[in-house]
Amino acid sequence: MTGGELFMQLEREGIFMEDTACFYLAEISMALGHLHQKGIIYRDLKPENIMLNHQGHVKLTDFGLCKESIHDGTVTHTFCGTIEYMSGHNRAVDWWSLGALMYDMLTGAPPFTGENRKKTIDKILKCKLNLPPYLTQEARDLLKKLLKRNAASRLGAGPGDAGEVQAHPFFRHINWDELLARKVEPPFKPLLQSEEDVSQFDSKFTRQTPVDSPDDSTLSESANQVFLGFTYVAPSVLESVKEKFSFEPKIRSPRRFIGSPRTPVSPVKFSPGEFWGRGASASASNTQPPVEYPMETSGIEQMDVTVCGEASAPLPIRQPNSGPYKKQAFPMISKRPEHLRMNL
Repeated sequence: MTGGELFMQLEREGIFMEDTACFYLAEISMALGHLHQKGIIYRDLKPENIMLNHQGHVKLTDFGLCKESIHDGTVTHTFCGTIEYMSGHNRAVDWWSLGALMYDMLTGAPPFTGENRKKTIDKILKCKLNLPPYLTQEARDLLKKLLKRNAASRLGAGPGDAGEVQAHPFFRHINWDELLARKVEPPFKPLLQSEEDVSQFDSKFTRQTPVDSPDDSTLSESANQVFLGFTYVAPSVLESVKEKFSFEPKIRSPRRFIGSPRTPVSPVKFSPGEFWGRGASASASNTQPPVEYPMETSGIEQMDVTVCGEASAPLPIRQPNSGPYKKQAFPMISKRPEHLRMNL
């Protein structure tokens, strides 16, 4: 995976334009749909776990929190994952995480953040979703449908699973057959000198001294009988678990937040109550009749500050250094929690 982490691309860019985010979200939705078909819930979707290959295509990694043999109607109860991208319930948890990832791509931070884990959880459970005004209507509608707290009404929670998500108008320009065949050119293709090139990874990790993995050999069954009934956990393991579940807040991203560029507005116009049709434009090989798809267009959903006390996620984000959108930025006061800000 010489293309590095998607997290590193977000760090460099600050945010993605909607067409860039659409490509990555489309490939990720196909990966999640494949896992769900195999009865697997991923449960740890975040930028750090999304790798890019040498061509720039997406690869999911870190399956340590996956739950296997999960099919329709099965509910999991383990509290695990990365808090800013986490939700409960069944396979619909992955679609919540996709919505949180989409929000992060388009705004520069997860939708719900707090000074500590408890405040973050409270916001996930109680706060209204705050959507920046520069997002297109398709992006706003998809975010609302993915980030529904009621798992049963969340987009993707029905029998169609990934198909429900992929049928949304936000993906109307995606040719799913060509995307599956990797015929669609990624928005970012890493410039690599060789197969061993690690320039796309954070130097903080590449400068570390390599450590060999522990010996994977196991004792024979007869030798194990001597230890029957005994258990042991190394102190180093206990200490690492303690650190992993520490409630100390962590700085997740050093991205800058000094303005909010407008995302290019879709040329497609629509009005409240209008229905979208997913026809031939969604896929060149799509022979199915168009499917009517309701679009929520009730207007901008605002933060209820009487419930939360503060915005659930920051509106201001890094302004492009150049390009046609530089003069169209929205100057705003940052709502980003103090411990997540970077003094630049």
